[in-house]
Parts: sequence; structure tokens; C-alpha cells
Amino acid sequence: MVTIKSKSEIEKMKIAGRVTYGALKAVEAAVKPGVTTAELDKVAEKYIHSQGCKASFKGYGGFPATICASVNDEIIHGFPGPRVLKEGDIICVDVGAIYKGYNGDAARTFGVGKISDEAQRLIDVTKQSFFEGLNFVKEGYRIHDISAAIQRYVEKNGYSVLRGYCGHGVGAEMHEDPEIPNYVTPTRGIRLKAGMCVAVEPMVCQFDYHTYVADNDWTVITKDGGLTAHYENSILVTNGEPYLLTLPKEEAEV
Repeated sequence: MVTIKSKSEIEKMKIAGRVTYGALKAVEAAVKPGVTTAELDKVAEKYIHSQGCKASFKGYGGFPATICASVNDEIIHGFPGPRVLKEGDIICVDVGAIYKGYNGDAARTFGVGKISDEAQRLIDVTKQSFFEGLNFVKEGYRIHDISAAIQRYVEKNGYSVLRGYCGHGVGAEMHEDPEIPNYVTPTRGIRLKAGMCVAVEPMVCQFDYHTYVADNDWTVITKDGGLTAHYENSILVTNGEPYLLTLPKEEAEV
């Protein structure tokens, strides 16, 4: 069931969103060659707790950590651990914070040291595809409109959109209705209404979108070894322009 958030719920989600954003900025500042993904996880957890929030992901469905740390050909749900980041790697970091029972959820892809032009282009296209979809996160548009905009932009730039995983509603639960695919499906989906909160998250593959799941039953990896990128924000649907809960306005002006 899709829920319309009350004013008090929205205020809590704004705080959860700001803390989620702050956690990503803290991780970004710590990303460098020689750091382990476990160390990045500790950075995020420490920041979230320092802000009076809880980590959304830790323990969710058995997930063992505060962040998803997915490196190079790992697109989502990577486990933080002893893996040491190397110059030229790229890492998808997904994180969430809970404030008084309400969730923020966001993801970014960071380069480690100096990365290739192609890796940077993949990151940039993935980010921009989010903003292409954001144009339709407005009252009256359908889910299909968001999905089509993202897929069209990604494929126009020569990349592919991950199948089988999608954006979602967000609120008292980290994953709520509606599902928001990053690609066109046979159904047009519901019409958006003011007060809905959604997480839109393009997940983009350098080459083919076919993947497999690692032995940990979580991490999704490209079959062809191509690079991947992920970009996500939690968004409040309004009567006018969408309100980004996990990105300050000045950073959203692209």
C-alpha cells in the first residue's frame, strides 16, 4: 500500500535524509587507495550514531553492515570487509539512516584516486540519469514516466540498466510501495501524489546488464566483468518541484 506522509512524518524523514547524506559525505572523504571497505563501513556507522540515528541496513534481512560497498563489477549489496581499495577502482556506496522510526536511503559511486575517463563517464551518466527521472517525480506523472526517462538516457549513452532491482517507496519501512523500475515494464504504474516519498536509484552497467549473485546470497555482480555505477536519493513528491531529502538543493542544481 502506498502511503501519504503526514507533516510530522515528513519532518522526521528530512532529518533521516540529512543524516544519510552526511554519512555518504563522510565515506566519500575517507575513500582513497589503501583503505578497506570495512573501514568505510565504520566511518558511516560512527557518523550515523553521532547524529542520534540508527543504521537502516545493519541487520536488515540479515545484512551484516551499515553500508553496501560494491566495487567495480559489483553493482549492489556488496559486503564491507578486508578488501583494500586500489587506485582506479570505483565503489558504489549505499546507506540509510533511521530517525525516530523513519528512513533515509541514498547511494553514490566514488572513484578511488585517479580513475579512467570511461569509469568517470559511467559515474556521470548514472548520476544524470537520476536527474532525468527526477523531472517526472511530480504529482500527476506515473511511475512509467520516471522509468522511461532513466532508461532512455542510459541507453542513449551506450550503457545498460540493471534488471530485476529497482527503486521503491520509503518511510517507516526502508522498502515500501511503489516499486520504481529503472526500465520500462508492461505496466504504467500508479500516478504520483503529493506526500508520497520515494527512492529513485539508477543502477547502470558498462556493458551487458546480466548479473549473478555471489555466494553470500547478496552481492550482485556483472557476468561480463563490466564496471557498474549506482546513484540514489530519497524524494518527497510535492505539488510543485520534488524535494530531495538526501541531497542539499545547491548540489541538485545540475
